[in-house]
Amino acid sequence: MSAYQDRRAQIEAYFDRTAADAWARLTSDAPVGRVRASVRAGRDRMRGTLLSWLPADLRGRRVLDAGCGTGALAVEAARRGAQVVAIDLSPTLVELARTRQPRFDSGGCIDFRAGDMLDPSLGQFDHVVGMDSLIHYEPDDAVAVLADLAQRTRRSVLFTFAPSNPALQLMKAAGRLFPRGNRSPAIVPVSEQRLQRLIGHHPRLLAWDAQRSERIYSGFYTSQALELVRS
Repeated sequence: MSAYQDRRAQIEAYFDRTAADAWARLTSDAPVGRVRASVRAGRDRMRGTLLSWLPADLRGRRVLDAGCGTGALAVEAARRGAQVVAIDLSPTLVELARTRQPRFDSGGCIDFRAGDMLDPSLGQFDHVVGMDSLIHYEPDDAVAVLADLAQRTRRSVLFTFAPSNPALQLMKAAGRLFPRGNRSPAIVPVSEQRLQRLIGHHPRLLAWDAQRSERIYSGFYTSQALELVRS
């Protein structure tokens, strides 16, 4: 998976250096401009969707927040009693997540880590959630990541992808006009039909069924959630 590793290095460099301050502000309550406000609202809605697909009572269950960023989803899962491992490539964002972590009276807890979500030493999980953590990878690489995660998951894998549409393709093309150092790693759009086909044909995902799917539009934020459940 050399392509995955190369892209992972680009994402780590961007979010840990170029964009850390912007993401800290975006994921806080600080005022932001119209564009970032639409992204914040979209991410809030997407997070709520993914959390609604998890059990209300997560006591006794292990959850992997794969690409946790500043930890908002991990916090909500821990409030339901989950033992959460929250991992991100950016040490800067992980440290910010630690400083924002509240106290829990639900029995839940969060183990924040900087590193690779595919690290086998993370162990086994009941649920894996990857919110906008696979959108920068080519579809074949993203599905291979899902297959690796599924091997260590007992119940469900929830993730998001960038649904292919003309508006997103236009924004992607416009992004190429800016100097490379000033823009994030490209988002890779994929149609749900193609993604479902890749998942259905992957030999390590034959025991998994695609179930709920929901697309979120919010100004400059477009993302689609998909639920994989062990059959």
